[in-house]
Amino acid sequence: MNIAFYIGFLWLYRLGALIISPWNHKARLWLAGRRRLMQRIQAEFQPADAQVVWMHAASLGEFEQGRPVLEKIRAEYPGVKIVISFFSPSGYEVVKNRDIADYVTYLPTDSPDHAKRFVELIKPSLVLWIRYDYWYFYLRRLRKAGIPVLLVSAVFYSDYIFLKWYGGLHRGMMSCFRHIFVQTDDSKRLIAGIGLSENVTVSRDTRFDRVIEIAENAESFPVIEKFCGRDIPVVVAGSTWEEDEEELDHYANSHAEIKFIIAPHDINEDRLREIEALFRRTIRYSLLVTQGIKESEKTNVVIIDNIGMLSRLYKYATIAYVGGGFGDDGIHNVLEAAVYGKPVVYGPVIEKFAEAVDLAESGGGFVVDSALEVESVFDRLLTYPEEYYQACEASRDFVYTRRGATTKIMEYIHANRLLTTS
Repeated sequence: MNIAFYIGFLWLYRLGALIISPWNHKARLWLAGRRRLMQRIQAEFQPADAQVVWMHAASLGEFEQGRPVLEKIRAEYPGVKIVISFFSPSGYEVVKNRDIADYVTYLPTDSPDHAKRFVELIKPSLVLWIRYDYWYFYLRRLRKAGIPVLLVSAVFYSDYIFLKWYGGLHRGMMSCFRHIFVQTDDSKRLIAGIGLSENVTVSRDTRFDRVIEIAENAESFPVIEKFCGRDIPVVVAGSTWEEDEEELDHYANSHAEIKFIIAPHDINEDRLREIEALFRRTIRYSLLVTQGIKESEKTNVVIIDNIGMLSRLYKYATIAYVGGGFGDDGIHNVLEAAVYGKPVVYGPVIEKFAEAVDLAESGGGFVVDSALEVESVFDRLLTYPEEYYQACEASRDFVYTRRGATTKIMEYIHANRLLTTS
C-alpha cells in the first residue's frame, strides 16, 4: 500500500461512517466524537510541567490490555499525567468517566496536520501503542519528534500486510516503535523477517496480568449469589452474539435445573428482546435486583443488561462459555473465565486468537462446532468429576504460569530511563 491508497482509505472510511450513521449508533458516536475535537482537546487538556504518558487503544479490549502498564506507571511515577485515546466509541464511551487517566479522548483522524497538532498539544514523554491500530502520520510524527513509542502485547501472523510485497507503508510504521513487546515466539520470528529482531521482546500478553488482578480483587454480587443457589450447576455465557445464543437455548430450555447467566456483547433493547424470545424462563438483571424472583417462578436464565460485570461473573460459573467463536470476528476474551479455574467452552473461529488455541491445547478450553457439541461437552463435564476438575486445574494453571508481561515492560521503561529526567 502506498501513501495515496492509504489517504484514500481514510477518506472512504469517513464517508462510510457518514453513510451508515443514520441507522448505526456506533457510526454516529464516532462522527460526533470527532466534531471540533482538536479545539476541545486544546481547551480541556493542560499538560503543565508534568511528564505525559499517552496510551492509544483501538477499543475497550485493547484498553484492558494496556491498563496493567498504566496502573504500574501511575504507582511508580505518581507525578505523570496519563492520556488515553481511542479509535472506537465502544472504548471511549466506557472509559471516558473512569479515574485511571487524567484525560480520555478520541484519536483525531489520521492526517499530517492532525498528527502534528495532537502531539504538540499532548506533549507526550512516552507513548504506549496497544497491540495494533497503526496510524501512519501519527507514528511518523512521533518518530520525527524523537518521542519513544512502545508497542505492547502485539501478535503477528503470516498474512499480516507488513510481510507482503506491497506492505512497505506498514513496514515503515513498524520501524517507528522504539521497542516491540510481542505475545508469542512466532510473532518475534515473523517481525525478524523485516529486520526488526533487535528491538523485540517476547513478553506474552498483559491481559494475563489484568485478569489475575481482577480475579484476586473480584467483588461479589449478592443478587447473583442468591440466584445461583448452592450445589446447582451454573453456566456463565459471556460476550455472546446471536449465533452463540442459538447454540445454547435448547440446552437451557431443556435443563431447568441448571442456571444460566448470559451477558451479551450488545445490550441494546432489540438484542435483549431477541434473547428473551430464545430462552423460555428469563429475567433481566435489572429486574432481578429490583423485584427478585418469586418462589412460584421457574426462572433459570438471567440476562445481564449492563456493561462492566462480566469479568467478575465468571467466578460463579461451573462452566464458562465465551462468545464470538461462531462469528466472523472471532472469540472474545477466554482469559477472563479461565483465571477462575473454570472449563471454558467456545466456538471454532479461534485461529487468530493464540490464547484460545493454547487454552484448548492445555486441556482447559473446549472448542465446539455445533449446538450438539455444546450439549455433549456440558453433559460430560457435569457428569464426570475427574475430567471436570482436570479442566479446572488446566485453566487456572494456563493463566497463572503466563503472568509477568507488565513487569517486563516496566523493566524496559526503568532500564532506558524513559520517564526519568535526572
